[in-house]
Amino acid sequence: MAADSVNPFNLSDSEDEAEQRAEDGVDAERSLSDGAPGLPSNNPFSPQADAEPPALLLSSTRTSPSVEGISVAAAAMPSGLAETRVSVDVIAAQLIRDQYILTALEFHTELLESGRELPRLRDYFSNPGNFERQSGTPPACKDQGLGPGGPLNRAGSISTLDSLDFARYSDDGNRESDERVAVLEFELRKAKETIQALRANLTQAAESDTRERNKNYKSNPEIQEPIRPLEKRALNFLVNEYLLKNEYKLSAITFSDENDDQDFELWDDVGLNIPKPPDLLQIYRNCGSALPSPRDTVDVSVGVEAGELTGNYIQHTEMVEEFEYQISLLNEEKQSLADQIKKLQSDRFLTCHYCPNFLSVTCRWSQWPLINTHSISLDWNELDCRSLSSFRLVFIDRELSPAFQQALLSFCKMSADSRLGEEVSRMADNEESVMLMLGRCLPHIVPNVLLAKREELIPLILCTACLHPKPKERDQLLHILFNLIKRPDDEQRRMILTGCVAFARHVGPTRVEAELLPQCWEQINHKYSERRLLVAEACGALASYLPKEIRSSLVLSMLQQMLAEDKADMVREAVVKSLAIIMGYIDDPDKYSQGFELMLLSLGDPSERVVSAIHQVFIPAFAAWTTELGILQTTLIPSLLARIEKLLKQGEHGLDEHKLHMFLSALQSLIPPLFSVVLQNAPFTHRLTLQGDIPPIEVTRFPRPASPLQDVATVVGSREMLSGLLILYDYQLEHEGTTGWDSLLWVVNQLLPQLIEIVGGITVTSTTCVHEFSRFFWRLCRTFGKIFTNTKVKPQFQEILRLSEENVDALTGNAILTKATVPVYATGVLTCYNQDEDRKLLVGFLEDVMTTLSLSHAPLDSLKASFIELGANPVYHELLLTVLWYGVVHTSALVRCTAACMFELLVKGVNETLVAQRVVPALITLSSDPEMSVRISTIPAFGTIMEMVTHKELLERVKMQLASFLEDPQYQDQHSLHMEIIRTFGRVGPNTEPRFRDEFVLPHLHKLALDNNAQTTERKRIDIATQLFEAYSALSCCFISEEVMVNHFLPGLRCLRADMEQLSPEHEVILSSMIKEGETKVENRGIGQAEGSVSIAASLVGEDAKTKFLSKMGQLTTSGAMLANVFQRKK
Repeated sequence: MAADSVNPFNLSDSEDEAEQRAEDGVDAERSLSDGAPGLPSNNPFSPQADAEPPALLLSSTRTSPSVEGISVAAAAMPSGLAETRVSVDVIAAQLIRDQYILTALEFHTELLESGRELPRLRDYFSNPGNFERQSGTPPACKDQGLGPGGPLNRAGSISTLDSLDFARYSDDGNRESDERVAVLEFELRKAKETIQALRANLTQAAESDTRERNKNYKSNPEIQEPIRPLEKRALNFLVNEYLLKNEYKLSAITFSDENDDQDFELWDDVGLNIPKPPDLLQIYRNCGSALPSPRDTVDVSVGVEAGELTGNYIQHTEMVEEFEYQISLLNEEKQSLADQIKKLQSDRFLTCHYCPNFLSVTCRWSQWPLINTHSISLDWNELDCRSLSSFRLVFIDRELSPAFQQALLSFCKMSADSRLGEEVSRMADNEESVMLMLGRCLPHIVPNVLLAKREELIPLILCTACLHPKPKERDQLLHILFNLIKRPDDEQRRMILTGCVAFARHVGPTRVEAELLPQCWEQINHKYSERRLLVAEACGALASYLPKEIRSSLVLSMLQQMLAEDKADMVREAVVKSLAIIMGYIDDPDKYSQGFELMLLSLGDPSERVVSAIHQVFIPAFAAWTTELGILQTTLIPSLLARIEKLLKQGEHGLDEHKLHMFLSALQSLIPPLFSVVLQNAPFTHRLTLQGDIPPIEVTRFPRPASPLQDVATVVGSREMLSGLLILYDYQLEHEGTTGWDSLLWVVNQLLPQLIEIVGGITVTSTTCVHEFSRFFWRLCRTFGKIFTNTKVKPQFQEILRLSEENVDALTGNAILTKATVPVYATGVLTCYNQDEDRKLLVGFLEDVMTTLSLSHAPLDSLKASFIELGANPVYHELLLTVLWYGVVHTSALVRCTAACMFELLVKGVNETLVAQRVVPALITLSSDPEMSVRISTIPAFGTIMEMVTHKELLERVKMQLASFLEDPQYQDQHSLHMEIIRTFGRVGPNTEPRFRDEFVLPHLHKLALDNNAQTTERKRIDIATQLFEAYSALSCCFISEEVMVNHFLPGLRCLRADMEQLSPEHEVILSSMIKEGETKVENRGIGQAEGSVSIAASLVGEDAKTKFLSKMGQLTTSGAMLANVFQRKK
């Protein structure tokens, strides 16, 4: 045991040295009764020569019994004695055997103070059984090392070893009593040291736990662990101290009562063996700087009452024994590791060019008489901190003892006590060591790197996490990666995702599932949208590296939750894209229904970004999966069609146009995958060859795809393959037919008839519905090609519409012509191709529809819907004007009336040049038509021109034509014409030019109101009065000059009120209010003008001063001094 506990700084005599002296013929190890080495017979410390042992061993000045002292004492002896060198262990054994207990105690104390604790003395004084008195003294007590007085009684004492006055222990008096007191005081001190050691262990455990939690807090500040009991007691003490210092006495009393288990008067009651920290104010002021370490402060003594010693001593002794046993185990492990390190270092250094020098050093060390194996092993351990060149200079060129070298090198300013110092001194020599070092250091490096540069750490973190052997450290590093940047931008997120993909590619699916996915799950509800966006993008990026079971279950559920709950548009957009990637790798057919619901949920999202992502990415990926499953035509598309039909049935009283758009847009995005299925399942696919010259695909062959995934060439494989398939496709349709082509026959026989039937059921007045279906059919026809459109689509529409003359019924009309089928066919099918024959076909169809509807007296809503949809595109303006001119010159007045009504719709989108050259001449022609109904039909179109056109000459022509309708005597009795003019004035008056409204509209309304007072036919009088009331109500919101208000607007209202008093009293009240309001406006304007005339002079003076100031400012340069001079008073 002594050999294992030798202090490396102990260069004095030892048992090993005594063994070395045995070669010189000195018998230094004669066996004693207690097993200690013996002494020669002529030794002055033998029992026969114990007359003056204190004189030889100890002095009253407490001089340390060093080797030099003993050597000097030995030099004063005879030559025979001087040759023998006595070890301190022999001296201690002799003192214990001869019962010099006090001397042995002081000897033990001085050895402790010099740092050379002797195991024999330590074991002796640590054993309470050596000092217990029993009822009788056995005869062999002296042989057992006990004094003649037997064991000593233990008694309480409040003295400590530092307070002992050894001078009082003289040879006089009761020596046994004095020795007993001294031993008991020593025992008390040992008990206090034991308590102090236990408290130190507690403090060390608390500090290590605090450091660990601080490290965890830095890595993840959002996770707060519960407070520990020691922390709570320390904080309670500081809080109570703060309350007392700042005169919060009542609060301090209450706080003390609530913590009655703690003594706030004594810091030692906290239980930590550290000095009291600064008060709360000082901690707050120094929160930005590091607090002083407890190691930099002095120790605080711990008092123990004598009465407490007996009860706690046994428990403390057991704990000390347990700690010593653990220390012995650790020492054995340390020795084993040290031997392995020494062996590895020896092998390493023997292979380098320092090997000869090392051998010479070893030989030199063997010549030193004071070196033991422990000092050599210590030097080898210290060698890692120094360079090999330093080793060569220190250990080879000079002959210095290792202890001296060690002491000399201690003056090098090397920090091995701190964490960083330990990492620096422990150099990694292999890959695993490097990974371990990075795993320890990166958590401390990351918080100290600028946020803008933290992405530079991504490769280092990922490489370490990939190769680190410890799962806990890998988890911590990946946690740091996902929390590396507070709110990562696009570039930083791309870097992190790139690293995650590289990590996943290297470690495999199992570790991705176990290590990366938990990090994503933790961030799924993070308060920053950028973090949640990173999670959404990571799920898609890692999809191909995950186990298929996890991909179709956990990851799909995570994304579904984020899609339904996340409030950030960009996060939901990323979720949709990641879901699309999942759909590209999923292979579980049972997940189809879940994917379909996700598609519908995304289509109904209020964000345009999410809806765009669903069309560009998700639907193509989902359609590709359903194509592999073989359910695109049998399940997916029929499901959407069924929902559209159900929506139309439910919308008889109000159609949900948003949902209709949602379903139709999804169908539209499925057209490219559907066409790809038709091509890939065609009977000619086996004839496809990509050899030779393949003509390129025309640029306008397909509609422009919203994304590469909607490009048919991408779905098929390549543009060359698509070009070859298209050639065979057109040839098959034109020459060989569709026999055996099941995928195309499904489109022709099931899809098209169902779509046409749905179109016939929608409301034709719903512009949105017409537009959506028109776009769908246009994209369908353009994708499937011109031959398919001419041979498969158009015949089905024409068969339903039946536009032959014999089908025209003047009484009932053709019911299908009033449905949305007409505008969808005209704008969605006939406009797919813009060649001459296609345009002629469109013109002929519109002319036939206009003629048919006019002659059958059917509603014109379907024709109007067609004109509105086509009129939105300027390309078709000339074509529509051609159709209308056909109606202008038609022999039937009904057709001419229809043409005049259509001009009103066309004027809103046609440029003024066409209006002047084509529209106005046609309207003037119709305004001279023999049929009065045709003339009246032109009035709304003239009113729209007044509203939309700004060209003065054009407005004057329209004004003249309307004036002729109002002033020509032939129209004085035309009740229908007057009704249409008043209705048109009320509609366009608020939006027309103010001068035209004041000089033309209001005076003629006044005249019409005045003439209506003399109307004898009550029915006509009521109709005119009602229309005038609507017109005046609309015009009352306009600004009307005082002159027009007094001369025309108010008189017209009074005439109208006179009619309403007799015809409609409820309208008369409103008119009286309007008249009163108009009169009030006129009176207020008069008062305002009177007040304004008084302030004219003042305003002129103000304007003059303002002009002078601005002119002065305009003369300045940009000089600040010159600008300041403007505001200085003239002297």
